[in-house]
Amino acid sequence: MFGEKRVYGIYGMSGFGREILPLVREEIQIFGGKPEDIYFVDDSVEDDSNETVNDHMVLNLNEFIDLDAENRYMVIAIANSKIRENLTNICIENNIKLFDVLARSVVKLDQVTLGKGSILCPFVTLTSNIRIGKGFHANIYSYVAHDCVIGDYVTFAPRVMCNGNVEIGDHAYIGTGAIIKQGKPGKPLKIGKNAIIGAGSVVNKNIPDGMTVFGNPAIKLTKENLKKRM
Repeated sequence: MFGEKRVYGIYGMSGFGREILPLVREEIQIFGGKPEDIYFVDDSVEDDSNETVNDHMVLNLNEFIDLDAENRYMVIAIANSKIRENLTNICIENNIKLFDVLARSVVKLDQVTLGKGSILCPFVTLTSNIRIGKGFHANIYSYVAHDCVIGDYVTFAPRVMCNGNVEIGDHAYIGTGAIIKQGKPGKPLKIGKNAIIGAGSVVNKNIPDGMTVFGNPAIKLTKENLKKRM
């Protein structure tokens, strides 16, 4: 298996892509990969640009597909979850396999199911009896406690605190330092699909699909509510 030529792509060369590059280097060592097997992939790059970022070549998707390799792997370091889903589908259509990136300092305990294409940054903790969908991004120092169910393409900014018995819908975004209070067995606290939780918010009740909330306690983001909190 290790005799096959493998190449690894990081889709997105902005801040997050560069942040996870060292984690990708560590991850591919398991498969006998070397730093020179890693490429940044960005759609804005023209053919034969010879551009490099952090000492790694930057290719467009067609150039990555054309590399001389038996197997191609990709991790998608794009913050926008809708774009992340679209790029995931494009990779699958082009026979590019998704891989997970987990920092060595990640704590992953008992009965945790993690969907493909996830990125867990340093010091992320997943405790027990957790189910997480595809394309999950958990930035530094975030945690997910027991009996949580998280949908596809959910994003946790740094230091998100998701306590037990919480359900989070697809494409939800949880801002830096947000606290999601614990639900109850059989009656989880629910955050809906496409919901946005503002940085530093404290969520103590259900959030409907598509709603943006902020503050402590978290309330719907409106001009009137902003004035009340100022």
